Amino acid sequence: MAVTDATSDPRPVDQEKGPQGANEIHTDTHAHSISDSDDDAGTRKQKGVEAVQAVTHVWTRKMMWLTFVLLWFLCFAANLLSSIEGALSPYITSYFEEHGLLAAISVTSRIVSGVFALAVGKYINLRGRMEGFIFGISLIIMGMIMKAACQNIETYGAAQVFYWVGHVNTLYIVDVFVADITTLRNRMLIFSLNSFSSLITTFAGPPIASAFYNELNFRWAFIVFVIVLVVFALPVIAILWLNERKAKKAGILRAKSGRTVAESAKYYAIKFDIPGMLLLCGGWSMMLLPFSLVDTIAAGDWANSTIIGLIVGGAATLAVFGVWERFAPVQFFPFKLMQDRTVVGALCVYLIIFLSTFIWDAYYSSYLQVVHGLDIITANYVLNAYSLTSYVMSPLIALVVRYTGEVKWTGMAGVPIYILGTGLLVYFRTPDSYVGYLAMCQILVGFSTGVLVLTSQLALMYSISQADVAIGLALYSLFGSIGSSAGFAVAGGMWTNILPYKIAEFLPESAKDQAATIYGSIEVQLSEPIGSPIRDAVIAAYGDVMHKMVIAGVCLIPLLVAAVIIWRGKNVKEVQEKERAQRGNIF
Repeated sequence: MAVTDATSDPRPVDQEKGPQGANEIHTDTHAHSISDSDDDAGTRKQKGVEAVQAVTHVWTRKMMWLTFVLLWFLCFAANLLSSIEGALSPYITSYFEEHGLLAAISVTSRIVSGVFALAVGKYINLRGRMEGFIFGISLIIMGMIMKAACQNIETYGAAQVFYWVGHVNTLYIVDVFVADITTLRNRMLIFSLNSFSSLITTFAGPPIASAFYNELNFRWAFIVFVIVLVVFALPVIAILWLNERKAKKAGILRAKSGRTVAESAKYYAIKFDIPGMLLLCGGWSMMLLPFSLVDTIAAGDWANSTIIGLIVGGAATLAVFGVWERFAPVQFFPFKLMQDRTVVGALCVYLIIFLSTFIWDAYYSSYLQVVHGLDIITANYVLNAYSLTSYVMSPLIALVVRYTGEVKWTGMAGVPIYILGTGLLVYFRTPDSYVGYLAMCQILVGFSTGVLVLTSQLALMYSISQADVAIGLALYSLFGSIGSSAGFAVAGGMWTNILPYKIAEFLPESAKDQAATIYGSIEVQLSEPIGSPIRDAVIAAYGDVMHKMVIAGVCLIPLLVAAVIIWRGKNVKEVQEKERAQRGNIF
C-alpha cells in the first residue's frame, strides 16, 4: 500500500494570524464531494475535511516534517506485525488441524476490510483523521488479543477479521492524511517512502515469527507486537490532537454541531448507510466463501443445498444492495465516481493485480516449505521478494513521476514486465525447478506491481477533487479487497477441491488412510523427510494444484492491459502551484 506526500503553500500563511486561514477554510466551498462532502447545511465542508485543512494552516514546517517521520514509523510497525502474522498463519491454522481453511479465513477478512474502508472514509470526513486512527488501532488491538487467546479456528477467523480491518484501514487513513498534506506531484514520493519501511519488515518479520514459534509460541508474538504498534501510533494521534486544539484556539475550526445524542445517532446512521454496508459485505462474502468451503461443509459436492443457497443468496443480496442504493437517503457506494473512465481503469488495475496474484500466492509459503524444503524464514524471504522489489523500486518510480509528471505512460511501462514475470511462473512453478528461478519471477512481478499500483493510485487521485480523496482511496481499497478476496476464494476452491484428492491418489497404499490428516496440517507434511514415499506424494500433489493456480492467474493479464489503456493522460506537475495556494502549509 502506498503512502502519500505533501507540498507547501507558495503564499506562506502568517502563523501568528491563524484566523486569516480560517476565512480561507470557511469560504472554500468550490470543491465538494460527490459522496456527501458537505454537512447538513450544505454550505460547509465536513468536519473531518475542515479539521485537517485547519491543521495545515496552523502547524509549522518542522511539525509537518516530524509528522512524516512519525507516519513512517507507524507504517513500519503495522507492516512488521503483518509480516509476522503472515509467516505464522499456516502454522496457526495447522495448530487447529485446518490448514486448508487458510484462504477461507482471508476471504471474509478482506471483503469486510474493503467494505469498511468506505465507511471509514465517510467517518474520517465527518469526524476527523485522529478519530479514524484511534478506531483502526483499536480494531488491531482487539484482533491481536483474540488471536493470543483463541482456542479454536472459529475464534481465530473472527480475530483475523478484526485485525485485518484495523490494519487495512489504519494504513488507508495514513494514505488519506498524506494526501491531505501533499501535492499530486510529491504524493507518490511520500507514499513510496512509507511503503519502503516494508523493506526492513520483509527481512525482520520471518525471523521474528520463527523465533516466537520455536522458542515461545505464536500467542506471545501477537501480544508483544501489538504493544509496539500502539507505541508508534500514539505520537501521531497526539500531533493531530495538539494541532486541532491549536486551530480551535485560533478560531479556525467551527463549533460543535449542537445536536443531541439521539440526533447525532440518527445523523450518522444515515450518513454511513449501515443497511447498504451490511448488504454489500454480506453479499460478497456469501458469493465467495463457497469456493473455499465446499469441501469442508459439503464434501466437495457443488450441488449441495448449502453451497447453492450461499451463492444464490449472495447474488440476491448484491441485487438488493443495488436497489437499496437507488432509494437510500445517502448512498454508501460512490457511484458518481465511476463515471470517469480513468477512475474505473485505476480501480480495475488494483482489482486485477490482487485477483491474479492471490490465486497463485495464497498457499505459496506452504508450497516452498513442503515442496522445496525451505525453512519458515527462507520460504518467506522468497515469498516476500515480490513485495520487497516493489518497495525498493517505489521511490525511484515516484521520482520519475515527480520529475516527468507522466503517470499513464509510466504505468504502461510496467505492463510488459508484469506479463513476463507472470508468464515465467507457468514454466518455473514446478517441484523440480531451482528456487532461484522462483525468486526471479517474484522480483519481476514485484517490480511491475510497484509501478502499476503507484501510478493507478495517482491516476485515481488526479481524476477526482481533493474533497473526494478519502472516499476515492476507500473505493480503491474496496476494489483491492474484492480482488484479493476473489483470488483467495479461487485459490481456496482449487486447493480444497484438488489437493486432498491428489494426496490420496499419490500416497502409497499403506498410507492412504492418513490422507485427511496429512492434508490438514503442514506440520504433518513436513514431518516426513524429502525422498520418503509420503513426502514425495505430497510434493507431487502440491505441484499439480499449484501449476493449475498459476495458469488461472495468468489468464487475467489481458484485462490488466485494457484497464491501463483507458486512463486519461495528465501531467501532475501542472497542478502543483494551484494545490499549494489552496491548501496551506503542505509539501
